[in-house]
Amino acid sequence: MRIRILPVLTMILATSPVQTQGLQAGPDFSATDITAEEIEAVTAAIGNIPDEQIKVAAISQGNVAVGVLHRDRLENTGGPAAGLVHRDVSEVYYMLSGSGTLVTGGNVSAGPDFPAGIAVVDVLVGPSFRATSEGGHSRQISEGDIVIIPAGVFHAWSEIPDHVTYLSIRSDPDGVLPAGYVHPVIGGPSQN
Repeated sequence: MRIRILPVLTMILATSPVQTQGLQAGPDFSATDITAEEIEAVTAAIGNIPDEQIKVAAISQGNVAVGVLHRDRLENTGGPAAGLVHRDVSEVYYMLSGSGTLVTGGNVSAGPDFPAGIAVVDVLVGPSFRATSEGGHSRQISEGDIVIIPAGVFHAWSEIPDHVTYLSIRSDPDGVLPAGYVHPVIGGPSQN
């Protein structure tokens, strides 16, 4: 029987003792909700870039963002894995559906940084660059699995038999992502 991890984590965090000194309270402080309907709406909006930010919330130190990603079938070419490195933002992947082989770390050959002014940098994951890697850690992941990818760590899919759809919870301690961002399909301003 597979345990639904998000409700379990929510229950653990909600019942944990909390130090109350310095906590923010009052009508101007709130939590940020992301509903299943919002996740579905943003997932349906995925286009040429397989990554869509749902929301970015300011927290006491930096921001936390939640994105949804979908990738279709990818055949393993047998060569170096081709992926990304995010300089400032860590990611936690929560697999919603599908399965694939994820590679992290290894002997990384870095490419040039993505330029500022594009969605990957300004909205999704902050300063990042494409890279290839050989000898990284490969693992099969599937629905319900979680993978934590610290900032600065190479990551790539080397094989996807059918598809993968997953949430990416993004820790942004330096506030490089736009606090308050809401995807246009769920009520944020349109991106022109």
